[in-house]
Amino acid sequence: MAEAPYLLALALVEIGGQRALPLNGKSQAAGAGDASDPGDDGRALALELLLRLWQRSDEGPMQRAAGESSLLLVELPLEVMSEQLPLLKANWLAGGETATLLSSLEELATRAWRITIAKYEPVTFIAWP
Repeated sequence: MAEAPYLLALALVEIGGQRALPLNGKSQAAGAGDASDPGDDGRALALELLLRLWQRSDEGPMQRAAGESSLLLVELPLEVMSEQLPLLKANWLAGGETATLLSSLEELATRAWRITIAKYEPVTFIAWP
């Protein structure tokens, strides 16, 4: 039996001129990958991550570090999440190329979405890249 995937919300931001890559995630039930979007689990992860970012706004001015791809939701195999993601994160925080981080995430993810919202519209998940 294959391991259940891990759903992970992440934000590529700069806070007070320093890079930050906060994460929030949870294991998915078997069969969750059959849905076209991450549904309520994805919305809950995005909300929790954005609330954590809002709390960190006291540390200094905040801005997106990767434009429209700064707020992502990715589905990763658990072993990738626990073994490779920490290395990618550490490299990016140390000054690595944003494009390299994004392409690595794209290669490792089984599914991925950009998280967006428009005025008077609900949160939307757009297949990424």
